[in-house]
Amino acid sequence: MRINSAIQAAIDLTAGAAGGTACVVTGQPFDTAKVKMQTFPDMYKGIVDCFVKTYKQVGFRGFYKGTTPALVANIAENSVLFMCYGFCQQIVRRIVGVDRKTKLSDLQNAAAGSFASAFATLVLCPTELVKCRLQAMHEMQLSGKIIQGHNITNWINLSISTVWSVVKGVIQKDGPLGFYRGLSSTLLREVPGYFFFFGGYELSRTFFASGRSKDELGPIPLLLSGGFGGSCLWIAVYPVDCVKSRIQVLSMAGKQAGFMGTFVTVVRTEGVLALYSGLKPTMIRAFLANGALFLAYEYSRKLMMKQIDCY
Repeated sequence: MRINSAIQAAIDLTAGAAGGTACVVTGQPFDTAKVKMQTFPDMYKGIVDCFVKTYKQVGFRGFYKGTTPALVANIAENSVLFMCYGFCQQIVRRIVGVDRKTKLSDLQNAAAGSFASAFATLVLCPTELVKCRLQAMHEMQLSGKIIQGHNITNWINLSISTVWSVVKGVIQKDGPLGFYRGLSSTLLREVPGYFFFFGGYELSRTFFASGRSKDELGPIPLLLSGGFGGSCLWIAVYPVDCVKSRIQVLSMAGKQAGFMGTFVTVVRTEGVLALYSGLKPTMIRAFLANGALFLAYEYSRKLMMKQIDCY
């Protein structure tokens, strides 16, 4: 049965939302550690030290700071990403001159995912900015980067900080465009990163399929394939993500340089290795969270496709 393009887009969008939810639920504590270690590398000796200090200073809830915007960010990003992924696969088919039902190669799927990520960035950047600021707020206070008497202290207070207080603060300080601080670095991360993300995922599925249809793969191969794809993404673009986190977090204490300015400053003052602060929790999260993402996406998509075929 041939499915209408609008219905197919709705299925991809809904399955992407399910995948985004699974991603956040699985990986949020590791994402919080990543942002803290990227933004304030001198405060933590490693992942264990970061977890211990966060628990002692803020408690268990400290690991889930920014969970609400993270959920919004991941649901919005993955909904748009997988919906656009379907459209971009059709565009790639037209470019290479094949029928719309022809299976694309792993490289062609990687290119489609890379194109789709550019659209997802537009919904991801604002929500990720709020998430990162919530996650690193305690460190901003400890480091003294939030100056007493500054307007921003009216809404940056660890004990009362909420998603709405951060959103309101951004609007008051920078206007609506303030939510797009770090947009260029987010694009620099997403477009090449998702080439490796979808490329790694499809290559891994091809390996596990061993000549069979990829649609026949069970949950374990899908988990491993998703984890491999996520690992490929973060290994490829981690330094860019580190710069993005600094721009989005440190800009709440005043004017912050753009991508190149921040990149050069980090390398000059802290060395190249500072761009890899927080890599360990990121890789743990990448494997677990993206394995869960693709498992939820593939199974929810199959379920909806079966329901459509019944009618």
